[in-house]
Amino acid sequence: MLFRGQRKLNDHGALRTQFHHVIDIAPTIYDVAGIKPPTHVNGIEQMPIHGTSMKYSFDNAEAPSTHTSQYFEILGNRALYHDGWIASCFHGRLPWIRLQGFEFDGPQERWELYNVAEDFSQAVDLAQTNPAKLVELQELFDQHAKQYGVYPLRDPGSPRHGDFAVPHSLDGISKMRYTKAHTRMPESSVINIKNCSFRITADVLLKNNNAQGVIVCQGGNMAGWSLYLDSESIPVFHYNWFGHEHTSIGGGAKLATGAHIIEVSFAYDGGFGAGGNALLLVDGQEVDSGRIEKTVPLVYSMSGETFDVGLDTGSAVGPYHHGFDFTDEIIGVTIERLDEPPPQIRQKMREGEFRASLSTQ
Repeated sequence: MLFRGQRKLNDHGALRTQFHHVIDIAPTIYDVAGIKPPTHVNGIEQMPIHGTSMKYSFDNAEAPSTHTSQYFEILGNRALYHDGWIASCFHGRLPWIRLQGFEFDGPQERWELYNVAEDFSQAVDLAQTNPAKLVELQELFDQHAKQYGVYPLRDPGSPRHGDFAVPHSLDGISKMRYTKAHTRMPESSVINIKNCSFRITADVLLKNNNAQGVIVCQGGNMAGWSLYLDSESIPVFHYNWFGHEHTSIGGGAKLATGAHIIEVSFAYDGGFGAGGNALLLVDGQEVDSGRIEKTVPLVYSMSGETFDVGLDTGSAVGPYHHGFDFTDEIIGVTIERLDEPPPQIRQKMREGEFRASLSTQ
């Protein structure tokens, strides 16, 4: 790593050998800039910063490192650095073996121990000659793994559910409000409204008589849904089932200037990829309803189509041109999942999403 700073660095061209990790970059920038890290960002409490600043080493090449311990873990391979020593474990899976699972602490695993303070290239394995040190670092890895959320350990063959499920930012959340700041959002980062009943509520403020464009959409021309105002300022909800079946629900009078609440309410039949009844309301009054016979059960797109507010950034979900920017003001759009798929349907979704993820690699 190269540091450059005319006012902060005096020992130009010199090297530093203290142990540090990539997590120390942000603390160093904060320290050099004299900025105290925020405790909250956009109302969300921030996790403690785990790294340490490297600024102390700028003027003292011989100062002992302030980063004394660091864990490493990826796909079951793991290691722990502490005070000049490192213990590392090869989990046993070779890179070209994609999905075979291996037992943790199984016979295929191999722990190694190196004194990197004296053996920087890790040429001499001391695991057999210094077993006590190896055990010490193994126990320290366990402490770090518990403290920093490494457990449960997973490898490519581990189950994708239960205790092995990766935590999701939307776990436990069934309702979210979005604005025009939310565009090009990946499918997994948006409230999932598949295999369930749902409600989409858009708050718009029309300042001209000819407002049109996409209010909110997800997916693309191969599958997805879109809520928009057509060229005559009439609200339409369009559902696209894999490019084969298109259902448009819309009508009523042209929207006048002023504030409006446009709502889509979908009552799901139940099951996997089943249909349901959709209701379109404007300012609390029903303007149209219709039947959607089939719904997308897993993913709307495997080619990068996204969730957008205020335009359709990818291929068009519905019968309009690419983009189709909304020409007036969107206050916000709320997506709400009204019920939850039963366990057997959730299992089918997990299995299908996993297979879909493999096919895109």
